[in-house]
Amino acid sequence: MTYVVTDNCIRCKYMDCVEVCPVDCFYEGENMLVINPDECIDCGVCEPECPAEAIKPDTEPGLDSWLQLNTEYSAKWPNVTIKRDPPEDVKERDGEPGKLEKYFSPEPGQGD
Repeated sequence: MTYVVTDNCIRCKYMDCVEVCPVDCFYEGENMLVINPDECIDCGVCEPECPAEAIKPDTEPGLDSWLQLNTEYSAKWPNVTIKRDPPEDVKERDGEPGKLEKYFSPEPGQGD
């Protein structure tokens, strides 16, 4: 098992999770975070820290595509271990449906 970041992180990008991760397995894209499943130790401390409830265990049904996305982009994006402020429009985007299709960016974030 591993944890994955799902679509509600897109354009919300709260970063509370990166501060609590004991193995620094978060990677930063332009408008979301992902978890490297090979580095994740399945401790679960990140899941309750996410205000957007975007972090899920990969054992939940229907998360195969998110596991694939997290795997792919954690290999391309820079590692991030420090919390920064979320986007200014975070409240408007939190819970919005269809965020992957509308807003996902493959561009890397700034990382540490």
